[in-house]
Amino acid sequence: MSNPIVIACLVAIFSWWFFTGMILIAVRLCDRLSIAQRQKVCLASLPIFGIGLFGIDYTANLQTTTAVYLGFFAALAVWGWIEFAFLTGVITGPNVTECPTNITPIERFIRAWGTLAYHEIALLASLSVIIYIGWGAENGFGMWTFIILYGARVFAKLNLFFGVPRINVEFVPKALAHLTSHFRVSSMNWFFPISVTLLTFALACWIERIYAMTLAEQIIGFSLLSSMTAMALVEHWVMVLPVPDAQLWRWMIPQKHEQIEQKYRRKDSHGL
Repeated sequence: MSNPIVIACLVAIFSWWFFTGMILIAVRLCDRLSIAQRQKVCLASLPIFGIGLFGIDYTANLQTTTAVYLGFFAALAVWGWIEFAFLTGVITGPNVTECPTNITPIERFIRAWGTLAYHEIALLASLSVIIYIGWGAENGFGMWTFIILYGARVFAKLNLFFGVPRINVEFVPKALAHLTSHFRVSSMNWFFPISVTLLTFALACWIERIYAMTLAEQIIGFSLLSSMTAMALVEHWVMVLPVPDAQLWRWMIPQKHEQIEQKYRRKDSHGL
């Protein structure tokens, strides 16, 4: 267990699982609140976002193992706050109605964009700031962590829009129940092979960097990036494979949306 690569991978995997769970718990608690109360909660937690940006900036030019880990967690803080604001329905989009049936693909895309517009703008603005801070810096691992999260999320959203066999709506809170009408269940879509190929290529690049580097902090940094990319790749594959991924957070997910779950559940799936 003293291997720094193993430790970094375990840290990344645990962080992916633990912070996802913490966000789900917070969102479940906020489901009981009014929109005004949820806005106040998001405003009160805004320092998390600010601390994350500060952490990425502070560690950008520090070449130490501690700085690499701090930059990694800072990126997770920025990402986590934006996702929390989205899942509570505070930063979403102007369209809060369900998607009608029998509409053209272009109109369906416009309506889907309308449900996410403010969230996408917030993510893109944060990405721009983080790239401005971290591009060319000695320690760019915080920046690359956010880039991985951003790219994987865009890929996932597009796959849900185009259609995948398995859609897990246990993660959809009441504030975003209308989003499920924009999902599409299908055997496969043309974009899925592209997305998993790009993620696999990125993973291969990070792994190559692990064994090409000699400094401990660089090895640890690329191990963190490799693990996060691998988790993103797993999340994509569970869209098409009968894997009960929700079991990882079952103890903290609200028992609801049964009618919606039945609509988006494959007839041959088990455990969900």
